[in-house]
Amino acid sequence: MSRTNWLDDTTEKLIPTSLGLMNVRVGGRTDGPAMVFWPSLMMDGTMWRFQYEHFAPTHRVVLVDSPGHGHSDALRRIIDLKECADALVEVLDALGLDRCVLVGNSWGGMLAGVFPAYHPERTAAAVGINCTASLPTAFESVWATGLAACLAVHARMPRLAARAARAAFAGPTAEAENPEFLKYIDVVLDNDPKSVAWALRGILIGRRDEHRLLATIPAGIPVLIVAGEEDSQFPVHAVRRMADAIEGSTFRVLQRTGHLAARENPDEVNAAIDAFLAARPAA
Repeated sequence: MSRTNWLDDTTEKLIPTSLGLMNVRVGGRTDGPAMVFWPSLMMDGTMWRFQYEHFAPTHRVVLVDSPGHGHSDALRRIIDLKECADALVEVLDALGLDRCVLVGNSWGGMLAGVFPAYHPERTAAAVGINCTASLPTAFESVWATGLAACLAVHARMPRLAARAARAAFAGPTAEAENPEFLKYIDVVLDNDPKSVAWALRGILIGRRDEHRLLATIPAGIPVLIVAGEEDSQFPVHAVRRMADAIEGSTFRVLQRTGHLAARENPDEVNAAIDAFLAARPAA
């Protein structure tokens, strides 16, 4: 299926939220259970192409352009995960969705961790991929601060951003074997650099340690946490620690997979989500 065809199967909507207008693409089975997908920093909802194609026959699928990314309104201030969780509730309300399975990668994965703590009544299940609940490391803070400072002075996204994203997102297996994935990373160039700079400052550099919050997630909410063996941003031990903080969570490691597992290794990600959802207790 071509990219054009799968996007033609969705309807784009701009939804007013406390973080400005958020763009979502909605498609799939209209009477199916809702799955909401939130992308990584520097990505937009199109990173979930292969999840959309897989889950649309059975689910109502919502692909979010996170604040300041894609077709959503620009960011001009620091935001945090609590604000993102509250904005997601506004999206669910606008779409008439009581609950959802929330699936996120990186930024979206961190949100998938805290959302069921802040809004358990709106969470059917959560899947966090390539994510962490830890404070940023010193290296991460220096790297992201430098990148944010660079982006903040540009009116259009510089090629440097694509090079930085490729270094952060692509592991050795992707570099050697996955040219489609490497080409897709250039989607970062479609974003507003100043918006991405604000998101980097808030979501990446300014993030808090959330392990205590994750421990408050009700035990009845199923949570899957997935790590990539080759993820240089959030290594397996950091992702495992996040999973350990959530009572009853399921933890998976994908071999030969880097930071954007959902796009780089969609078959294994989709299979892991299928198995996780199949094992959930009947609602």
